[in-house]
Amino acid sequence: MKASIELTMSPLQDDYEQHIIDFIKRLRTSEFTVLENPLATQVYGEFVPLMEFLTREMARSMEETKAVLFYMKVVKTDRSEYEAFF
Repeated sequence: MKASIELTMSPLQDDYEQHIIDFIKRLRTSEFTVLENPLATQVYGEFVPLMEFLTREMARSMEETKAVLFYMKVVKTDRSEYEAFF
C-alpha cells in the first residue's frame, strides 16, 4: 500500500537548525521519494517500510535532541506526482 507522509520537525532548543538539517539529510539517503519545501518535507513510498524507516530516524533525532516535536500527516496514496490544476 502506497503512502504519502508530510513531516515537520521542530527541535525545542537554540541549536535547532543542525538537527533539522541532519534529519533531512538522512531522509534524502533513503530509498523513498523525498520532496522538500520551506515548511515541511514530504516522503513517499510503501507504507510499512516507510513507517519503519521514519520510526528509526525519528527515534535517532529524539535521542540527539533535548526536546523535539514532529508533526506528521499520512495519506493512503502516492501523491508525489500531484500538480495543482489552477
